[in-house]
This record gives sequence, C-alpha cells and structure tokens, in this order.
Amino acid sequence: MAERPPLLLSMQGINKDFLGVPALIDARFEVARGEVHALIGQNGAGKSTLIKVLTGVYQRDSGRIEFDGRQVEFRSPHAAQLAGLSTIYQEVNLVPFRSVAENVFLGREPKRYGLIDWRRMNSDAADVLGRLDISVDVTKPLYECSIATQQMTALGRALATSAKLVIMDEPTSALAENEVQTLFDVIRRLRSDGISVVFVSHRLDELYAVCDRVTIMRDGRTLEDRPMSEISRYELVSRMLGRELAEQLSHRRGEQTSEEVERAEPIVQADELRRGRALDGVSLSVRPGEIVGLAGLLGSGRTETARALFGADPLDSGTVRMHGKQVALRSPRDAVHHKIGFSPEDRKTDGIVPQLSVRENITLALLPRLRRHGIVDRARQGEIVARFIKAIGIKCSSPDQPIRELSGGNQQKVLLARWLCTDPELLILDEPTRGIDVGAKRDIQVLIRQLADDGLAVLLISSELEEIIADSDRVVTLRDGQAVAELTGAAITEEALMQGMATGAAAGSESAT
Repeated sequence: MAERPPLLLSMQGINKDFLGVPALIDARFEVARGEVHALIGQNGAGKSTLIKVLTGVYQRDSGRIEFDGRQVEFRSPHAAQLAGLSTIYQEVNLVPFRSVAENVFLGREPKRYGLIDWRRMNSDAADVLGRLDISVDVTKPLYECSIATQQMTALGRALATSAKLVIMDEPTSALAENEVQTLFDVIRRLRSDGISVVFVSHRLDELYAVCDRVTIMRDGRTLEDRPMSEISRYELVSRMLGRELAEQLSHRRGEQTSEEVERAEPIVQADELRRGRALDGVSLSVRPGEIVGLAGLLGSGRTETARALFGADPLDSGTVRMHGKQVALRSPRDAVHHKIGFSPEDRKTDGIVPQLSVRENITLALLPRLRRHGIVDRARQGEIVARFIKAIGIKCSSPDQPIRELSGGNQQKVLLARWLCTDPELLILDEPTRGIDVGAKRDIQVLIRQLADDGLAVLLISSELEEIIADSDRVVTLRDGQAVAELTGAAITEEALMQGMATGAAAGSESAT
C-alpha cells in the first residue's frame, strides 16, 4: 500500500457544546495533501459543526487545529479563506443578482486607479472557469445560470483564492448525472494539482467513485479514519448507524390490507390538471391508507403537481375532488381547510422558518386553532409540541431551540410534525429524505409507512427510484407534464419506471388514473 502523503490538516481533541448539549466530543480529523477525503455520518453526527469550527464560523471549546504546518484558530470564515481554506455549501452561497465574474472575485475585485477593472475581472473569471471546462458568459447574472454552473462558479471562486483545501458539502444534490461526472473530473484534477478536497455526501456510490479516504462520525465523536478501499458499503453504513442494518428500510403491506385500500373511496381525485407547459393533463388519485409515489425526471411535473394540489400554484384547468366532492384549491389556506398538508422539496427555503423555534415551527399551521380572543394559548401549544417531539423523535435541547440549529433530519421531522398536528387526511411529501443521512432517512420512511397504516393518504415524491419502489403501494409516472403510466405492487420495478420516464409507457402498466 502506498505511503500516505504528509498532512495538510490535523484537528485533535475538538470539543464544542451548545447550551450544555455536546455537539463535538474529543473529535479528530486529518486530511493529507492532495487527498480527496470523505466526511460522513448521520445528520447530527457532528460533521457540519466540525467544519464550522474549522472554518471559523464557531469557536471550539477546546482542542488543537494545525493547518499547512502551523497551529491556527480562525476567528472568521474570511480569515480561513485568506489562509487557503474554502467551503462550498449545499445551497450555493453566492449573490444571484451579481454577474458570474463578480461572484468569482467577490470581495477581491481587481482594481485600477482605485476603480474596479471590469475587463481584467471578466477575463480572469473566464480563465478560472475555463480551468473547470466551463464555458459561460461571465457578465450575465448568476441566477440566469444552471445550478451546475453556479456550483462551478463557487468552485472557481475557491480556486481564485488559491485554496489549499476545498470543502464540498453535498455538492451533487442538485446536479444531473453528466454534471456529477464533470464535477468528479474537476475534483480529480484538483487532487493531481496537490489541492486537498473534503467531500461530504450521503451517496455512497459517489464516495467510492472519487474519495481516497473516509472519516466516520457518530454522536459528535470520530469513529474511524480509513482508506475507502479497505471498508465495504455495508460496514460503512453499519458504523454510521451504530447497529446492523439487516432489516428492510420499509415494508409493503400485506395482500389483504392492499385489497381493503383498493376498495376504499379516494381521499383525493385529480383530473386533467393543466398549468402552462408544466402540467399537461395530470390525473391521479390517493386513497386512505395508501402511499402513492410520483416518479419522473426533473421537469416532468412532479413538484408542480404537488404545488397545484396544495393550492400554491393556480391551475389553468382541471378538477380536484375530496371524498368525491369537487373543491376549489386557490391557496394553501384552502388546502389546509380541506385537511391537506405539504412538506416542500426545499425545506430551508420553503419549509422551515429558521429564525423561529422548534415550538413555533411545529405549530405554524395550527396557530388559527390555538388562538383564544386573538392570543395564542401557550399551554395548549406546549402540550401539542411536547407530544409530537416525543412521538416523532425530534432531537432538540428544548422546544425553544432555534430550528436552524437542528440537523437536516430533525428539521424534516419538525415539518412532518407541523402537518400531523393539524390532523390531515392527505399528506404531500416532496423529497422528504433529500440531504439527510441513512439513519434519519430510515426513521422518516418507517414513520411514513406507520402513518399510512393508520389510514393517512400519502403522495410521495422522490428522485431516488429505490425509495419510490420500496415505499409506494402504487406509482404514477410523469413525463413532460403528463401521467403516462401507473404501476401497482410487484409491478413496481426499476426497469418499468425507467421505461415510463423514457418512453411514456411502462411494461405491464395500466393507464394513469
């Protein structure tokens, strides 16, 4: 086995508490020069806290950090960046209304006679992105670019700062497969140039494709630091969870129960939903106790269907019936009135309110029912919040902890609690397990199945075919804004779903209803 290169980063004995709750306990992390190093663990394992301690967002309580041969203590992200350490977050942290070039050189614009040298900045930005094989008009606003180009702009910014270590937090979550391969090529090029990369991802295939080494964290502690080639996928998952993962993540209900569900009247029946070019005649139904999966490629109309059923986007035409009676869903208020809940795809932008507490986020949709003479009944609110924190297993220091301090998996559980406390009949879940670890993912999948077993109608959207196949009783496949195929039970296979997405018809499918 080849000898490991000398260390660029060494973090030893790192401890960090928040309000008396330990987030890091004697954590350690080491990255060699020119190494692609995976950092993995469940949400809440301490990965993000460790990165924020390293980059100066948080100050450690104790421990030692050495970077590039000297002991350091960065007091701010800017100080870390000046030292050669750059972070690219899952949500691209740039300025959308500024140009691509301005984002590459934000805060470090080249000057001439005291003024910004626009020609040089644009030229240099084009050169930096050219190193990443990105050809783009660097003068246009960043928001007009694809997510992939925005990610590469963030990476170009890191290269323009002469970064020695680049931290990538879930960089592939919004990228198409060909864009992921382009990113991997860039990462390999960085490695060959001697630049180290810390790669945070929940997708195991990606880790094995591009990483040299892996550090596993759990409950704020560092469990292991090993070469990727010496640890199997099964062992990796088992170490993260702290238990064997032999059982199936979720189960399909028995044949008898399925027949009972099929005989029930639909909670919701949507017919010929149309909205611009996004929806072109989508029809579907969901019965009580049933999980209906919506499958399709990005742009197929999955999220648009969900938003239409929740009244978030007005329809051009089409009908929605609840319990057989036509209803008008002109706004989310109408949807909530008809006992529909909706957990959106982007929980940080459209779901949680980061400035508010766990308690306030859980009861947000319930507030009209909690008011007495215009004042919120705090005792009743506290009782409801405590019940759902316990029932769903939300990990927080107290109900008054800001939700932004929770892990992604616990934030997602708060969103589920928000709608469950309204006693919904239909729950629409758009990518409920995106960006969370396998442990929290399993918890949420089991919870969704339990809710369906208790009679709740669930409409589930996921980009992961495995999740759709494992969790759905019935799957409607969308393509170009149309429901093109429907599969039930054992007919729900990866091959059939992919055929439906590609051709508009799945083997053994029924007509969409």
